[in-house]
Amino acid sequence: MHDLLLLAIIWVSVFFAALLAHVTRLTPVLWFLFFGTVLANVGLLPKELPEFIKNISELGIIIIMFALGFEENVNTFVKSIKRSWGIAFFGALVPFCVAYALSWLYWHDPSISLLCGLAMTATAVSLTMVSLKSEGLNTTPAATGIMTSAVLDDIASLALVAILVPIAAGEGSLSAAGVGLIFGKAMAFFVIVIIIGKWLFPTSTGWVKNIPIIGQINLRGLLSMGHGEYVILSLLLIAVSVGLLAHEFGFHPAIGAYMAGLVIRSEYFDFHQEQQKDHYNRAREIIDNVAFTWIGPVFFVTMGTYLIFDLDMLIDVIPEAVLLFAGLFVGQILSAGLAAKYTGRFSWPDSWMIGFGMLGRAELAFVVMNIAFVQYQIFTLEVFYTLMITAFLLNVSVPVTIKYWKLKFHEKSPLVSQTNTVE
Repeated sequence: MHDLLLLAIIWVSVFFAALLAHVTRLTPVLWFLFFGTVLANVGLLPKELPEFIKNISELGIIIIMFALGFEENVNTFVKSIKRSWGIAFFGALVPFCVAYALSWLYWHDPSISLLCGLAMTATAVSLTMVSLKSEGLNTTPAATGIMTSAVLDDIASLALVAILVPIAAGEGSLSAAGVGLIFGKAMAFFVIVIIIGKWLFPTSTGWVKNIPIIGQINLRGLLSMGHGEYVILSLLLIAVSVGLLAHEFGFHPAIGAYMAGLVIRSEYFDFHQEQQKDHYNRAREIIDNVAFTWIGPVFFVTMGTYLIFDLDMLIDVIPEAVLLFAGLFVGQILSAGLAAKYTGRFSWPDSWMIGFGMLGRAELAFVVMNIAFVQYQIFTLEVFYTLMITAFLLNVSVPVTIKYWKLKFHEKSPLVSQTNTVE
């Protein structure tokens, strides 16, 4: 079968996945994975995909993570940290501990337990925000708390993935020297990204200006080439380049792409104003379209092809998956909800809504699963099945619990208003 025909089949499945996501109000990621599994099991996609499709898949997750970083407003994010740090910390610590403990109970492998904990830590903020928007709650204080806390979780999880995955994969030791080396590499990478974002992306100033060639480069000048016609090419080049830089430091390229997106600011797009075009928002729309509509979904569809249907295996892992789901469901709601109340000083209705909103697991969870199952073969098929079922159940819980909470407390809850009383 020609590689382009395989790509066409994947893109057709993306249409059906988007339709089902709209009808069911579940994250499209779940349906991308579902169709990948179905297509592989019925033989429309081969169990071993060609390198062409694998490379597009890799590019897809790089662009997805870049888009997620690019969408985040760093200034708003920093201002919200003071109120949301407790939600992010406790709302991530408890799920990590629950997933780690149950994984150890099931499989008695520290590497598997470590990566299961990481996979079940980061919140799928896109799923939550879509659910809140459908209920008219996307501008409430709870939504702001969820957004900031989820971004904090994602950044912390990315840092932990960068540091801990090489240890779990056996590329670094658990000795103080080994951990120190990996931690040092992670810090060096993040320092380089900060330097790029603070001194290189803006008009070069200070000591950077004296560096040959590099001192004459700035992002605004690159983006403004050809009256802004090369904006998207420039952004994708940055995403891939910083991703490659992360790879050179031993980390997944998606980590670098996210950090690259995070340090790009809207003021870099303030050029060619005579065109009366909003280059920044136009770029965001195009990048989102590439990431979530036609290149990014290839990553999730191809990931689904690794889940070859085995009824006996599915039945075997259901008890483990249900117990893991129950533990994460209770642990996530209690930890995030209580933290929102006592560290963020949100009202009780807002606090529980934050707990419900932190249940989802999507992009970053599947990135960790992909690294552990496909790249390093740390996860067995049993582990992969268990986490996939758990993620599915958690994601289904998000729209259901949010709708239930709104209906139950519609009249007396400040959730439905645009204000919140800080107690």
